Amino acid sequence: MKRWLSDRLFILYSVLLLVYLIHVFLDLSYLEWTVGILAVPILLLSFYYATRLFQVLGCLFLTTGNFMLISSDIPVHNFPLYLISNMNLLIFLSMLPWINSAAYIGRYEKSIKKLMKVNVRNLGDLYPKSVLTSGTLMTFLNLSAVNLSQEMLINSLKSIKKRIRDRLIARSTIRAYALTMIWSPMEIMVGIVVDATGVSYLSYLPWLLLVSFTVLLIDFQLQKRSFRSIPYREQGKAHRYQATKEIYLKMFKLLMILGMFLAVVMLASQWLRLSFILAVTLVIFPFSFVWAFFMKKTSLFLRMGYKSWRQKTNQLQNFVVLFISLSLFSNSLNQTAALSWIQYPFTVFKEYPVVILVLILFTYISLGLLGVHPIATVGVLLEILRPFFEIFNPIGIGVMLIVGALATASSGTYGVVVTMTSINTRQNPYAITVTNLPFTLIFGSIGIAVSYILL
Repeated sequence: MKRWLSDRLFILYSVLLLVYLIHVFLDLSYLEWTVGILAVPILLLSFYYATRLFQVLGCLFLTTGNFMLISSDIPVHNFPLYLISNMNLLIFLSMLPWINSAAYIGRYEKSIKKLMKVNVRNLGDLYPKSVLTSGTLMTFLNLSAVNLSQEMLINSLKSIKKRIRDRLIARSTIRAYALTMIWSPMEIMVGIVVDATGVSYLSYLPWLLLVSFTVLLIDFQLQKRSFRSIPYREQGKAHRYQATKEIYLKMFKLLMILGMFLAVVMLASQWLRLSFILAVTLVIFPFSFVWAFFMKKTSLFLRMGYKSWRQKTNQLQNFVVLFISLSLFSNSLNQTAALSWIQYPFTVFKEYPVVILVLILFTYISLGLLGVHPIATVGVLLEILRPFFEIFNPIGIGVMLIVGALATASSGTYGVVVTMTSINTRQNPYAITVTNLPFTLIFGSIGIAVSYILL
């Protein structure tokens, strides 16, 4: 019975999210209440299927949120309405498999992965190529590309000692993910901050790219020195030259597609007057369908896309627990004096904005090491920092919120990417944390510098 129901969670989630989406466009109070009432049993069911980490986080947010709700002057019967403010994030996550499927059926990874083997003499040469390969794939494939990239490296480095192989994989693929997703419109952290600060995504993009490329260049220099003494053997030059030409063509196509996707998202956001996250959500399926149509693979896209969408939506229980409980916590926090207490450490240093930026980074790092998901952390930080949007330029704080979240993704012991890497390479997740913590600090420091300039 448990397995039968878990395979059909996507039906319940789809009904809930569809009703919410209709409410967004029609703005009817009874639909808002319907979403809130449906959220209660779906939260309880999701809690049953969620992993222990998200159950603990959910309990903390629900308990604290309920306590603040009861202690305030808010009518208790309004409880369901406090559960729905993060539904747009769940819709966004449920739609991502469609664009992942469109990119996957294009078989871009088959050509792009050859970049790893072009003109490689040692692991110092391999490192930047593996980062570029992984990052290119992650542009559209997101977490799916982490598995693909790590599988490619494991197969390519079978002759290398496991300790060295694990270190290279843990550094190159995880760092590629952080450096790519920091500016990707498909990254949920970017969407959350863009909507919360009210600053256009296009205003963020050049600064996020600046941080990404600066950290990338620093990391390349450090890692090339670290790995260049370890030789790597590969095929002849003729094969390498042919592969290079094919690779750059595929990379150019992906960049063009990404540019078109961003253009359509911005047009949809302006025309329909939607938040950035909802605009991305609504554009994903039609854009992916048109992409598949031009590849002449619409039938395959629909089959693969539906299968992937159903599978991923069935696995949303962790995020359902997190987002609904976080919604209650955030909305309740705004109604109590507790918010001012939590804001106090930041308020003390309002004359020293660089200290506030450092506090943001170390809040992410410390909570990440304890297993708190960056989305939960940013939800709390946004409530704490909202008054500072009127004192400082919100884009400066927003850049730091995005950078801090993705920098921590590379070293958070219980984070998704670190956990996946731990499973794929069979190494201790704490070892991955140790090898990537210096990168997190460099990444965060560059983010602090850029954010401070923007303030």
